[in-house]
Amino acid sequence: MYNIIKHRYILILVSIFLASCGNGATEKKPEVGHEAEHSSELSLTNEQQKAIGLQTGYITMRNLKTALKVNGKLMLPPQNQAQVSLLMGGIVKDILVQEGAMVSKGQILASIENTEFIQLQQDYLQSSSSLIYLKAEFERQRELQKENINASKTFQKAEADYKHEITNFNSLKQKLKLYNIIAETLTPESIHAAFNVIAPISGNIHTISINIGKYAEPNKQLFDIVDNRFLHIDLTIFEKDISKIHEGQKLTFTDANDPNHLHQAAIFSINKAFEDGQQAIIAHAKIENISETLLPGMFIEARINIDDNNTATLPNEAIVSNGNEHYVFVEQEPNKYKQVPVRVGTTDQGFTEIIPLKEITLQQKIVITGAYYLLSELTKGEGEHND
Repeated sequence: MYNIIKHRYILILVSIFLASCGNGATEKKPEVGHEAEHSSELSLTNEQQKAIGLQTGYITMRNLKTALKVNGKLMLPPQNQAQVSLLMGGIVKDILVQEGAMVSKGQILASIENTEFIQLQQDYLQSSSSLIYLKAEFERQRELQKENINASKTFQKAEADYKHEITNFNSLKQKLKLYNIIAETLTPESIHAAFNVIAPISGNIHTISINIGKYAEPNKQLFDIVDNRFLHIDLTIFEKDISKIHEGQKLTFTDANDPNHLHQAAIFSINKAFEDGQQAIIAHAKIENISETLLPGMFIEARINIDDNNTATLPNEAIVSNGNEHYVFVEQEPNKYKQVPVRVGTTDQGFTEIIPLKEITLQQKIVITGAYYLLSELTKGEGEHND
């Protein structure tokens, strides 16, 4: 019995030993396997790329070192904004547009009813009829005067009456024009009870200050129209920097609504006198592509290129860090990416200067969005290995 128990005890010890040896091999194997499989390249499926929102872009050459930082404001020229008002008040009959709507020059915005407007049309038609009679009388008296049949005083009165009515007729005609009525088309049967309010420029309706049935007062703003297609930047240039600025200089700027979106512009004119109360002048810059996010009165931050010191740059999110090392991911072929080490330099306006430690061409695609996901895939398990 003792021998049987002893034999079983030995078998248990041998089993424990073998098991412990097996565990040791299992722990060592992943270590070797991880080192063998570690690579700077990885592949993703289309589904994985879509899930992480992976986006690619290219290296761009930018001037981050020698650009002059200035503040500015988006402005509209006076001829590209309009406040619509009336010369003659009246009751609002119709409003044909809404705030935010795009309108064309000459488009009808509203109609206004006014009894004085009816009287103006009546006066014009009466003047037109009187003019016909007075012209005929003037010509008749002139012929009689040539034959010395009538008195000079009679001819002079006919001439004065005719010229007076010409003045009155033309005056009424111009008044009708102010209310967008073509006088020549007016007849006794086409007298209007209301006149139209017309858009003086093309643009977007910013504000509407009337409603139907309300009395619209003369010289009070009814509509405000802005044409943002002609937005430009007023840049504040302080005295110490004036010598660095000239027409034709390129610049980039961002707005508060979208600080990561760079816009391009160029200086087209520079004021020749200081602004009131400050030692600074205004430089005006034309925006290359005006987006809907840019609005009049918006403050912006700009970088004016002082020279051509351009360097290779990428958006900040394209550059990932692992300790003190920095990397970007270059597309080798569709769905396959390679980790490339870089050194980083100046950072400004959402971009960072890079110096690749391995060759990257300007034509190669770089991962812009999703780079940290790729880094985590490459370094997965390193923390456990190091422990």
